[in-house]
Amino acid sequence: MKKYGIILLILIFSCSKNPETLLTYLNGYWEIEEVTLENGTKKQYQFSETIDYISINDSLKGYRKKLKPGINDTYFTSDDAEAITLKIEDNQLKIYYKTAYAEWKETVLEASEKHLKVRNENNAIYLYKRYTPIHLDVE
Repeated sequence: MKKYGIILLILIFSCSKNPETLLTYLNGYWEIEEVTLENGTKKQYQFSETIDYISINDSLKGYRKKLKPGINDTYFTSDDAEAITLKIEDNQLKIYYKTAYAEWKETVLEASEKHLKVRNENNAIYLYKRYTPIHLDVE
């Protein structure tokens, strides 16, 4: 019986996701798709004027910046950016943000080539989709 318990534990831990694999997908342009508040209320975003650009380097530091997309890979932004530090804590990938005015953290729940899902400290869950640039054939 003890042998079966050990095998079960090995299976459970081997099936759990390694948070380091999520790092691969964070860099890039993200567009908000939906927010689910702690009480279950959902807000859908059909269109957003801004997107988030996330840039992380090999030392797990970087920034997040708000951009207004233009056409043909052009973006408009200010010099403002949120400093980011990534840490793996309690087998979860955490994003620590810092600006001159505030500090906060989010937990990465999912990250793939197409989607990013994070939970903030108020238990709101943000679902992003990978932003697809607008390309027009202008001559």
